[in-house]
Amino acid sequence: QVQLVESGGGLVQAGGSLRLSCAASGNIFSINVMAWYRQAPGKQRELVASYTRGGYTNYAEFVKGRFTISRDNAKNTVYLQMSSLKPEDTAVYYCNAEIIAGGLKIISDYWGQGTQVTVSS
Repeated sequence: QVQLVESGGGLVQAGGSLRLSCAASGNIFSINVMAWYRQAPGKQRELVASYTRGGYTNYAEFVKGRFTISRDNAKNTVYLQMSSLKPEDTAVYYCNAEIIAGGLKIISDYWGQGTQVTVSS
């Protein structure tokens, strides 16, 4: 089976930085898109940034210029460098990946368990 494991969340003051990591492991043939979402209390989950296998990136307007997504295909890992953090960035951040599993080559959507990011004012 395939799993995504996130790390790097925590508590930071406004204006600070954090780096999130998400590693995919298991019976993986290839990975198409890797992305980060977030969900704040009482709000819907929203896309933060995505990175295709071909190298295209997409960012939500509210993080442009502050967050950078990167990806290491050899390690099946995606990163989110977050800078100039604001209290409104406080949320649980989830890793998401569209993965083609080995064997039957079935494409499925996978989610990590989430990592809490808290930005204090």
